[in-house]
Amino acid sequence: MQSDTFAERVRTVVRTIPKGETRSYKEVAAVAGSPNAARAVGTIMSRNVDTTVPCRRVVRSVGKKMIWRPA
Repeated sequence: MQSDTFAERVRTVVRTIPKGETRSYKEVAAVAGSPNAARAVGTIMSRNVDTTVPCRRVVRSVGKKMIWRPA
C-alpha cells in the first residue's frame, strides 16, 4: 500500500478542480483528509513549483463568498 504525504494528497485534489471553478483552502484540506489543515494547504500552494497543479483555483473562504456591489 502506497503512503501519500498530505502535500501529495493536496496536489492531487487541486488537480481535480475543474477549469473555471475554485475551492477554498478549507475544502481542499477536508477532501485531502485533514479538515483542520487549511493553513497547511495555503503553505503547500504557496511553495508549489509543479505547473500541473492549478494553484490559482484555490482561494480564501472569504474571497470566494464576497460579492462586490457598487454604491
